[in-house]
Amino acid sequence: QVNKVLEGAWGKGWDNSFKQFSFTPLAAASIGQVHEATTKDGRHLAIKVQYPGVRKSIDSDVDNAAALFNLLHLVPRDYDITTLLKEAKHQLHREADYCSEAENIAEYSRFINCDSDFELPTVDRSLTTSDVLTMSFVPGAPIETLFEAPHCVRNHVAARLLALALKEVFEWGLVQTDANFGNYRYQPEQDRIGLLDFGATRHYSNDLVDAFRRMIGAAQDGNVSAIETHAGELGYL
Repeated sequence: QVNKVLEGAWGKGWDNSFKQFSFTPLAAASIGQVHEATTKDGRHLAIKVQYPGVRKSIDSDVDNAAALFNLLHLVPRDYDITTLLKEAKHQLHREADYCSEAENIAEYSRFINCDSDFELPTVDRSLTTSDVLTMSFVPGAPIETLFEAPHCVRNHVAARLLALALKEVFEWGLVQTDANFGNYRYQPEQDRIGLLDFGATRHYSNDLVDAFRRMIGAAQDGNVSAIETHAGELGYL
């Protein structure tokens, strides 16, 4: 199946350009999986390959999940999840478009600029399609391995990740909304954090950012009534 997808993206004989290509995936998720490869000119790549037929099945899969929620009474009867289902479909269709993710990486990179605290992959546009995303390989250990690291190292990394999250929302309005541990790699020699997977990157409107700012301000002031008001504005309550 991997070979078929890559033939569709790059044509027959695609493997002639590679010194090594690992058919065993380096990582796998619901939409696609990542393969490690080295080109004959020495470039170390991470290649995300989409599962065949994923885009066509997104809407029906979400609808089936909703039917299961109702059947098993996992959602209160008076709670309307229609908006959530619509948003889930929209988000998954965006994540399934690897050309869109390539644009997200480019935009995010412009904000990160030359920040030595972080490394992002660089996209090879000539080898990227809606089904295949070809990027430079970002090395590093899983971020959770820092559980064993000295306290000062853990604090330093956590502070940088928190600062990054606040910049995303309040300075850039561009947020990587899938912030799970698998999307962060720690590079101890460079004391640097590798950032991965930008399919779920979203733009936040000025109105939404202002609402977050008002709620944080109310929390700083300890104003419970204002917190409730702004939480309502954001849809939390």
